[in-house]
Amino acid sequence: MAYNKADLVSKVAEKSNLTKAQSEAAINAFQDVLIEALHSGEGLRLTGVFSAERVKRAKRTGRNPRTGAVINIPERYGVKLSAGSLLKKAVAD
Repeated sequence: MAYNKADLVSKVAEKSNLTKAQSEAAINAFQDVLIEALHSGEGLRLTGVFSAERVKRAKRTGRNPRTGAVINIPERYGVKLSAGSLLKKAVAD
């Protein structure tokens, strides 16, 4: 089962001896920093845990799965997340 935001706030509060309100403020601040970094194209690297970067996806042609018609998909930006060594090791054990 995955943690939702309320679960994450509780776990961070428990591990850091912060109140739940302080933990939620810290998580919200991290979320804001991550979004700002990706929006500006800088990305974010939390060494050993993960890295997140903004990637440009080229325009391409695709198919409508319902009708089979060819459609043009415009270029856009996406997010690439990569697991760090600590995260990979934690999952492998």
